[in-house]
Amino acid sequence: MSTLRNKVQLIGNLGNDPEIITLESGKKIAKFSLATNESYKDSEGQKQTITDWHNIIAWGKTADIIEKFLTKGKEVAVEGKLTNRSYETKEGEKRYITEVVINEVLMLGSK
Repeated sequence: MSTLRNKVQLIGNLGNDPEIITLESGKKIAKFSLATNESYKDSEGQKQTITDWHNIIAWGKTADIIEKFLTKGKEVAVEGKLTNRSYETKEGEKRYITEVVINEVLMLGSK
């Protein structure tokens, strides 16, 4: 384990249609939320599901693929790295956000 890396793999469903942003340089960014579900049985034997939401960012050719093929509800597998950043609101409050910057996307489910 001498070469540990920052690597994230998720399988889930898009929570919204991707937001596509084209920068002045012509480079594209795709942003969307991804819901992942985990199920377990509680103490009474009832199935419970926990949904986690992830902020996903893609650049370049990956953003092009997302723009052409992905819509709200589609099931996908993504791979990338976890990033953290901060920004300041108009009111001067500092906010922190965690995002997954992906470099691979695989469409799952039926056509």
